[in-house]
Amino acid sequence: MTYSIPRSSIVILFLLVLFCVEAIGQQDQAAKPSPEAPKPSPENTAKAEAVLNHAIEVMGGDPYLKVKTVIGRGFFTTFNEGMSQIPAKFVDYISYPDKERTEFIGAGIRTIQTNTGQTGWLYDGATKTLSDMKGEQITAFTRSMRTSVENVLRGWWKKENATLSYVGRREAGLGRRNETVRLTYPDGFWVEYEFAAREGLPAKVIYKTTRTKEDSAETEELTEEDRLAKPITIGGITAPWVLDHYINGTQVSRIGYDSVEYNPPLADSLFAKPANIKSLK
Repeated sequence: MTYSIPRSSIVILFLLVLFCVEAIGQQDQAAKPSPEAPKPSPENTAKAEAVLNHAIEVMGGDPYLKVKTVIGRGFFTTFNEGMSQIPAKFVDYISYPDKERTEFIGAGIRTIQTNTGQTGWLYDGATKTLSDMKGEQITAFTRSMRTSVENVLRGWWKKENATLSYVGRREAGLGRRNETVRLTYPDGFWVEYEFAAREGLPAKVIYKTTRTKEDSAETEELTEEDRLAKPITIGGITAPWVLDHYINGTQVSRIGYDSVEYNPPLADSLFAKPANIKSLK
């Protein structure tokens, strides 16, 4: 599940790979940037950097940037035609920059998804099986890392030679505006991040993907959006505790945290694939 602090990436939703694959369909590379995408100039990039620096400051500044591990607990809920389904409890373990283990318990069944960089494994409590993640699932996790708020604020995108640009201000409700910045990757994938102009906190994440239609070989473009809410401050670090995911304007999931712990000790063995189910912890 991957996002920010706390992370959804708990989120983007990679959880849909486990719970909503049929509803979402198979996704490919995101669409190319639209023609109106701004061409970054030194002045434009400086504006974008100012937005990110403001966000880092209001989220905790140096203490925020020094967070290396996170444990988040809460509920993950899927939506079907606007109706919420039965929530599943989750515990999310994160070790930055690219280790994540999320455990779910729903209907008495335990499911575990774990990623370390370009590898990952799954435990399915319903079938009592332990398996390596497939290419599509690894791709989904990589995409969730690219679209996470952590990625843009911590500068991980620079390793992929993405470019940062300032898009401008957008309406965000009565008397409210969001400052928008965009990351564009060399392969054409792009992500837009909206930050509240007044408070500076992350408010939205928007990107486009494509999928193959179920009844034909045609592809269709999807607009995916994360809406972030309920900011809570713990130990000087502020982060949204509710993340709603939308596809083409329809809500498909919600992540709601009950608790978050920053910088707890996490052993590397927590993310390693067990030799067999009996040794699973």
